[in-house]
Amino acid sequence: MQEIIVDGGDIEFFTTPKEYKQQLLALIECARHRIFITALYLQDDEAGREILHALYQAKANFPELEVNIFVDYNRGQRGLIGEKASMGNRELYLKLAQDYPQTINIYGVAVKRKEVFGVLHLKGMVFDDKLFYTGASINDIYLHQGERYRLDRYCTITSTPLADSFCQYLTETFIDSELAPLLNQQALPDAIEQKKILAALKLQLKKSQYQVTAQAEIKETKLVSDKSFITPLVGFGRRKNQLNQKTRQLVQGAQESIVLFTPYFNLPHSLARDVIKALKRGVNITVVVGDKTANDFFISKEEDFSTIGIIPYLYEMLLKRFVKRYQNFIDKGLLNIHLWKDGDNSFHLKGLRIDERFHLITGSNLNPRAWALDLENGLLVDDSAKNFLKVTNDELVGILVNTNKVTHFTDIESVADYPEKPQKLLKKIRIAQIDRVLKRFL
Repeated sequence: MQEIIVDGGDIEFFTTPKEYKQQLLALIECARHRIFITALYLQDDEAGREILHALYQAKANFPELEVNIFVDYNRGQRGLIGEKASMGNRELYLKLAQDYPQTINIYGVAVKRKEVFGVLHLKGMVFDDKLFYTGASINDIYLHQGERYRLDRYCTITSTPLADSFCQYLTETFIDSELAPLLNQQALPDAIEQKKILAALKLQLKKSQYQVTAQAEIKETKLVSDKSFITPLVGFGRRKNQLNQKTRQLVQGAQESIVLFTPYFNLPHSLARDVIKALKRGVNITVVVGDKTANDFFISKEEDFSTIGIIPYLYEMLLKRFVKRYQNFIDKGLLNIHLWKDGDNSFHLKGLRIDERFHLITGSNLNPRAWALDLENGLLVDDSAKNFLKVTNDELVGILVNTNKVTHFTDIESVADYPEKPQKLLKKIRIAQIDRVLKRFL
């Protein structure tokens, strides 16, 4: 894994969804040579349409501009959960392809046959020589288009080698291989063709990784105090998963502190063991996790409850079990659990900060699904010079403002406190003993 050298001023962090939108539109407008966007989805709503129109306008202004968008193949062809059957976001893609004389490419990447078994969860957007990295997708709530927002992490990194590595990976893995059909063209592979594509892509993904152009005098540069180092990582599947392995190594190597962000509390068993071992050797650990009401699947009392709405309650049950089991570390001040909640907004932050030096910026949810099923990536920042400590401290303070600290496991609701319908469904799940199976897919 090759490191990329960056100066302290090459990375900029943002803290709000509105800034995310402002930056995204500004970067699209300023791009002259290439735009590569990867996201789980680019949605057919007000914000999604605004971004797509901006991309087409950029192409009209600069015809030589290369515009490639990569979204999940299955997610791009269905409506929202609970809505009637439709072509999903692809309907918008096809309409705009007819409306505009310019051509942009919207590729559909099918990691698995169905979404439940895995999705394209790569993140990162390249605008010429700048990488904009966030775990957010593109729609109204992620861009805070209306009253509600979904909070994520956002940073831009100016680095030609880093931008090149992202573009090269996407080009070789999906474009040149012809394993990602265009969703904004009428013809799509039939079932037999798509099965062959899935098999070929699976083999490709298992061996894929980011390639970085060698930088001169990297060893000498490490002696320069104002430099930091970034390693791009990709992970797919349970075995030889670079991203998962590096995540574990970071936790295993922590000496003083760990800050862990995750929207859904369901750590993989191996990572949970690493976290407990870190606590036992005296590492101070802060976990910032979304309250169940900040989960994108949460259904309020005013709405009709459906089966999908059980997910936030399952996550909260797992969190309560963890807190109850390791209450002694909370009592000692070593384990700090913060539940994020801000009205009816939602929480989507992921990542790690280790010993105030290493920062893992990722779209991975740090759960069994991400570690075994989805295609994930991330950036490991080695900031030995502490160039980014102040801005990441400011980011953390801003996040913690909307959290409640858990001091005892009784601070978290029990099943008995839940509304009637979630209670009944949880009882059925327990009787059927399928909660262990569900945890693999959450």
